[in-house]
Amino acid sequence: MPKPTMTLRGRAALAAGSAARWASRATGRGAGAMIGGLVAMTLDRSILGQLGTGRRTVIVTGTNGKSTTTRMTAAALATIGSTEPQGRRHQTVATNAEGANMDAGLVAALAGSRDATLAALEVDEMHVPHVADAVNPAVIVLLNLSRDQLDRVGEINHIERTLRGGLARHPDAIVVANCDDVLMTSAAYDCPRVVWVAAGGGWANDSVSCPRSGEVIVRDGVDWYSTGTDFKRPSPQWWYDDAKIYGPDGLELSMRLSLPGKINRGNATQAVAAAVALGADPAAAVAAVAAVDEVAGRYQTVPMGEHTARILLAKNPAGWQEALSMVDTTAQGVVISVNGQVPDGEDLSWLWDVNFEHFEGVPVVAAGERGTDLAVRLGYAGVPHTLVHNTIDAIQSCPKGHVEVVANYTAFLQLTRTLGRMQ
Repeated sequence: MPKPTMTLRGRAALAAGSAARWASRATGRGAGAMIGGLVAMTLDRSILGQLGTGRRTVIVTGTNGKSTTTRMTAAALATIGSTEPQGRRHQTVATNAEGANMDAGLVAALAGSRDATLAALEVDEMHVPHVADAVNPAVIVLLNLSRDQLDRVGEINHIERTLRGGLARHPDAIVVANCDDVLMTSAAYDCPRVVWVAAGGGWANDSVSCPRSGEVIVRDGVDWYSTGTDFKRPSPQWWYDDAKIYGPDGLELSMRLSLPGKINRGNATQAVAAAVALGADPAAAVAAVAAVDEVAGRYQTVPMGEHTARILLAKNPAGWQEALSMVDTTAQGVVISVNGQVPDGEDLSWLWDVNFEHFEGVPVVAAGERGTDLAVRLGYAGVPHTLVHNTIDAIQSCPKGHVEVVANYTAFLQLTRTLGRMQ
């Protein structure tokens, strides 16, 4: 596949973006990827499309799991064409590994890997239509849709309709969709090339009515159907259990992931399905996703003097429910850190939708800028806890040993940056 052809204006825009990125790094203001992408886009609005030309691109979108699934997809894509044992990676894959999932971050990711003929891009749900128009993806992965920030995007049925309209403009794209998620199934239902994956749908509170008719969604075990239309859960071509992944034509492979949680088995299954759709060997793809053990600081375990801390990120009710299910309740302590800044969503009423009741016999510390709000919620849940606003201090207040930390977006960023300076 040929290297993307750039116009003279596009080359100048990339050069200016590169200079801005260098200046950001030189002045200690950050890695510079975002400012570099913004500068390039300002000078040439077609730069994303130019950078996407000549690549086979996978777009990954959904409320939760985008970064993890994109990381797994990139790892699996890198095995394509490999003749080494276990499909050891040899392909370069352009990807926004740090999770910058809007246009500037995508430009930076693609500009940073100009020679890569494969790309795995995490894309914000509302940006998918115009990003797909720009990069003409070969595969679009649809994970899940649920409420995110109550004061940011608005009602999720609008997001579903936006995705549905965007997908309709790309009939040649293979859509790898989670058939356990009612809203993502609706977005993909009319697409001519769909690979259905039973990736799990533990949070059903946001899909009680049919997005197509408004009638009730009835659930019967893993299946579901609408009472108002013939809209129902499709039969999956890919699925998983606690030990294996299953695919078309009787495919059955052992899958032992480095990352915890049932949700990550679903993410891995969609990543493998996407890579196989582009020609990856299934066994090599499974080995690649199984080796992913950290995603932009998430799931990492770090030493902190007399403590070790494993850090989990949660950003919305569905994400919190999944993250809390991963918490090791045999740890010496659990720190839950919540901020209420604009990127988090300033409306914290979602705290009352999350089940905090299952913590028993483990010290729990409420932390973060909105630790007091969290402490009130924990109190109503009957969870014994202490309140220490500073997350580092909260960890250090636990008995020595291993501590589990669950933090929302800006609390997570603050913690990982502080830990980076401490190392």
